Amino acid sequence: MKKEARGTRTGFTTGACSAAAARAAATGLLQGEVPPKVECLLPNGQQVCFEVTDAVTDGKKARAVVIKDAGDDPDCTDKARLTADLEWLPHAPGIVELCGGSGVGVVTMPGLGLDVGGPAINPVPRKNIIENVRAVLAPVLDECGVRVTISVPQGEEMAKKTLNARLGILGGISILGTTGIVRPYSTAAYRASVVQGVQVAATLGLSTVVLTTGGRTEKFVMTELPHLPPATFVQMGDFLRYAMSAAQRHGIRHVVIGGMIGKLTKIAQGEEITHAGRAEVDTGLLAQLAAELGAPADVCTDIAAAETARYAGERMDAIGLGVAFHHLLAKRVISTLENRYPDQFSLRVMVCDFDGNKITEAVSA
Repeated sequence: MKKEARGTRTGFTTGACSAAAARAAATGLLQGEVPPKVECLLPNGQQVCFEVTDAVTDGKKARAVVIKDAGDDPDCTDKARLTADLEWLPHAPGIVELCGGSGVGVVTMPGLGLDVGGPAINPVPRKNIIENVRAVLAPVLDECGVRVTISVPQGEEMAKKTLNARLGILGGISILGTTGIVRPYSTAAYRASVVQGVQVAATLGLSTVVLTTGGRTEKFVMTELPHLPPATFVQMGDFLRYAMSAAQRHGIRHVVIGGMIGKLTKIAQGEEITHAGRAEVDTGLLAQLAAELGAPADVCTDIAAAETARYAGERMDAIGLGVAFHHLLAKRVISTLENRYPDQFSLRVMVCDFDGNKITEAVSA
């Protein structure tokens, strides 16, 4: 079997491991024995086999643990023990109730797209966990519901190595992942793949490259720009600097950037490596943009004091200035990049929301 190059091995997200643990525990609850391995459906449609450990069931409750393998991505949650405890809810037929246990953070601030007071289990993994449980328990859910509690031993300690507390997520880690797969975004191998993607576009004679920050934004711009060939699209992740330098070096003049408010804010403020651990979002910049649009002083103050860019977008949406706000941010991204790369590129910035729907776009003069 061919050995993967060092720095390229993918792993699994906390969300995927939680879903696998929940599916294994659901099997144990239904069949009386938790399996040592479980096939789990990931959000990207893949079926993946996970090893299960520390399995317990007594017919009324079941527990299963999946140990996270982060691949070659340096991640503080690598080897985390994603634990799922399931118990029947006899008086709630049809219900799959998802809860956060010890080591899963609690949301204490708005701006994350999650309920304040609820567990920090993001929408995609939340849906994936529930779908996997429903797939197993479909024969009995009409008669009896189930409670699923996800916990992470040592999760509170792991969270100290993240920005969770700054974001108002307290007491543990977040359960994350939009595809289920962890790619080594933080490695030299991934940076090299970004440069290679731009090089391929240039080699094919393409005059445009579309740079996106991840899977959702790539899907968004592909939908918006269906006439462009697949090689045009490069998932740059956090590595704008490498992508832009490669485009400059290979003479690609037209650059489209697809993103959401968080990463775009970092680009607008001058960051060219946008990883969460490298730089904080400049909410003061967002407050300034809000003020330029005539937002009330109290709204601007709240935006400046917030910890997330998403909060700014939500506040501006609430006063009817959301589209104008995102448009002004896109224009600021363009002006920042024009200052960094004078007379080098024709730029287009396309902005989507957290569901991948278009908000606005801006183009350079």
